[in-house]
Amino acid sequence: MRDVAGHGHDSWGRLKRGERSAVPADAGPWRKAPAQAAPDGHERARGGFLPFGNGRSYGDSCHNDEGVLLDARQGMKPQIVDFDPVTGLLTADAGVLFSEITRHVARHGWFLPVTPGTQFVTLGGAIANDIHGKNHHRRGTFGRWVEAIELQRSDRGLLTLTSDQNADLFAATISGMGLTGLIRRATIRLMKVPSLSIVQTTTRFDTLSDYFDVAEAADERHEYAVAWIDSLASGKNLGRGHLICGDHAETGDMSGEASGQLAGIPFTPPISPLAGPFLKAFNEAYYRKARAGTHVETVPFAGFFYPLDRIGAWNRLYGPRGLFQHQSVVPYADAEAVVRALFECARSHGHGSFLTVLKRFGALQSPGLTSFPRPGYTLTLDFPHKGPRTLALLAELDRITVEAGGAVNPYKDARMSAQTFAASFADWHRLEALRDPAMMSNFWRRTAMRLTAVAGAGEGDADKLNGQSVDPFTMADGIVAAGT
Repeated sequence: MRDVAGHGHDSWGRLKRGERSAVPADAGPWRKAPAQAAPDGHERARGGFLPFGNGRSYGDSCHNDEGVLLDARQGMKPQIVDFDPVTGLLTADAGVLFSEITRHVARHGWFLPVTPGTQFVTLGGAIANDIHGKNHHRRGTFGRWVEAIELQRSDRGLLTLTSDQNADLFAATISGMGLTGLIRRATIRLMKVPSLSIVQTTTRFDTLSDYFDVAEAADERHEYAVAWIDSLASGKNLGRGHLICGDHAETGDMSGEASGQLAGIPFTPPISPLAGPFLKAFNEAYYRKARAGTHVETVPFAGFFYPLDRIGAWNRLYGPRGLFQHQSVVPYADAEAVVRALFECARSHGHGSFLTVLKRFGALQSPGLTSFPRPGYTLTLDFPHKGPRTLALLAELDRITVEAGGAVNPYKDARMSAQTFAASFADWHRLEALRDPAMMSNFWRRTAMRLTAVAGAGEGDADKLNGQSVDPFTMADGIVAAGT
């Protein structure tokens, strides 16, 4: 099996590793309905197909273990088809990486308007997950910058999607997790910048309340804003951390070239070092790294946006069972109390998060039908997989989030229940109605398809489905169902 950025066809969480059936995205059989596709030599095609980018989703939204993956970077190299340095419009194949786009456009004074914490995501993946970045308050989600999508479907052939043409599919494809068909290429608008270098303003704060006191004002002043939190701090220092803001420098780097890799993790340790005394010591040292008060410096763009990209295969540090990432968003009202409850929940379950990020989402609405960002505060936590007690923790984090009127991010998830998904995304059934009949994923099977089965079952059958666990990867379902 081909290696994708060093990690095959696994998701970044490495929770359910194994050989996966994959073919180049332009392979023919998937264009037929699943029942007819199998005789072409792909018996697993009866389990459907799923577009696969570069495997940077954390959970199982990029898995289709009963079917076949359509690999956007296998076979012919994805290309940037067209770029206008005057208007900033760019058209590229779905498998093109963000790093490749940046290198292509930076010298003309353009940059990606929205970028996540890694530059190794594909254009198609960014659309399918409607990703967000550190500037949601200014630019919204990536979907707001998509002008047109070329979509191949098994039942309708090749379609052009815009906000005016096939508008329902346009909205469903943005955030549709690859389920509406194969994105072949897309046209996006870029953002004009004076340089890629970033003027970074770092403020150390001592309590969670200190952060909430300044977060909104920081959004008003800066293009980018995000907080790192010491998840192990307790008592009066609970929620202490750094507020890190950024703006493009008036002069600086225009190459778009990121610095080379500092190091790589050559093997998976038998026990994750990202826990216990080491994690506590790391958090203490990192908190002290920033001086008290506020300081300003100019930093390279890659260090600001993609610090972990310089450590190859860093996800191996979470140990042989992989990592769970939990990202929630909760409304502005009572957000501080809810975030505090999420931290205390993790502590009470004996888990510390290595990478803990807190951000404020703005009010800009995404065009995507099932987009995760919405007005409120979003907290990201990650944990080494320690078995049932980790799953119990994640189920409780789900409960707190949903009861607060929030949502859990599906493309970071690997185990949320169907009930949590329905509570987070009320329009899930509209995506199901627009799903390409040949497309399926592990995530959709255990959430939407279970909800569909429950809706069509009697009350007794529905009770059985609510608590059913189909495999160890979804063993938390019963816990969440009981709790919600």
